[in-house]
Amino acid sequence: MTPSSFRTPRPFFGWHVVAATFVLAVFGWGVGFYGPPVFLYEVVARTGWPVRIVSAAVTTHFLVGAVVVANLPRLYRWVGVAQVTVMGALLLALGTLGWALAQQHWHLFLAAFASGAGWVAMGAAAVNALIAPWFTQGRPAALSMAYNGASLGGVIFSPLWIMLIATIGFEFAALAVGGVMVLVIAMLSSWVFSKTPGGLGQLADGGGAPPVTGSPMPILPERGALWRDRQFLTLAGGMMLGLFAQIGLLAHLFSLLVPVLGERTTGFAMGAATLAAIVGRSAVGWLMPPSADRRVVACLSYGVQLLGSLLLVAAAAGGEMCLILGISLFGLGIGNATSLPPLIAQKEFVPKDAARVVPLIVAIGQGGYAFAPAIFGLLRSDMFHVDMTAGGDGLAIFAAAAAVQLAAMCCLLAGRGKASE
Repeated sequence: MTPSSFRTPRPFFGWHVVAATFVLAVFGWGVGFYGPPVFLYEVVARTGWPVRIVSAAVTTHFLVGAVVVANLPRLYRWVGVAQVTVMGALLLALGTLGWALAQQHWHLFLAAFASGAGWVAMGAAAVNALIAPWFTQGRPAALSMAYNGASLGGVIFSPLWIMLIATIGFEFAALAVGGVMVLVIAMLSSWVFSKTPGGLGQLADGGGAPPVTGSPMPILPERGALWRDRQFLTLAGGMMLGLFAQIGLLAHLFSLLVPVLGERTTGFAMGAATLAAIVGRSAVGWLMPPSADRRVVACLSYGVQLLGSLLLVAAAAGGEMCLILGISLFGLGIGNATSLPPLIAQKEFVPKDAARVVPLIVAIGQGGYAFAPAIFGLLRSDMFHVDMTAGGDGLAIFAAAAAVQLAAMCCLLAGRGKASE
């Protein structure tokens, strides 16, 4: 026997990737997703600019991200996964600092370009791309664990931003968070994200498990025909509508709650919503059977959020007892709105086509929901200072979110069954 015969097999590296991607998601969502609602409030409070202008900057942040995420697979091929991830963290850090330093409107929109381009390299499509090579059968649970970093990012950063800004100011808070983020992501990219299963001599799921079986998966039409495929269109539309309601409400929820709860309590309330998201996503990731209709599961998750939105309507109309319950129920579906559509694509399309579908639905979703902060901002009658107990714009925003969530459920259900010929 040769010495290599006694070599201990290398432990499956995929779980290291899950852990590293979890940390990536903490920073990506904590800064790039849950940060803008706080930034909106802080910029308006500091400058006195109309909330519709700052809302438009938030829309720019997400819209630029949609353009970048559509080209993320190409960037990975040209530059490399690890390099793109570090560049994203650096751009997000610079953009966040720009939000803190903006003295004119164009400064704010320039910052939004940088932060929007950077955060998607640490967002949903990036998480899926990093996890996918390592897991097939275990992908739902692996993605659920990694995406829980996104929710934890909200739990940590929603109150942390408020505490840091109140203590050291927005500029130094942006420098501190951005510096730590870039350092951590650079280390993870070098140690973990630069590795591949082939490079380590490993197979998916730690042993070459066969792909998930289930209903026959259609071959995705090429190019122009893709935009006539019912399953693709309804999946992209359902994801976009669900996230439109979610982002539109979340972008304004912080400033809507501050007059009622105060800054610190509102930060913890936002964190509680994302803590609920961990519960919701974990329950789906671990309890959803392989044979489950994932579109129905997504609709049930949207239904819980719809109920939460209706309770927030009641709270805005004077039922303050409904406020915390509404936030909690809405929070239960936050994570699933991001993590379930890629799992639906994995089930409904062959692996080669799913690799194309996921970045596309994320790009379409982000391109659509990017306009939500600005459009929901138009619903705010008093623009910034709100008395939720008197109804007003809080009532309009919560009712609009409920209506769009119902439309998302209908869209997803319309795509059940085989793809159209």
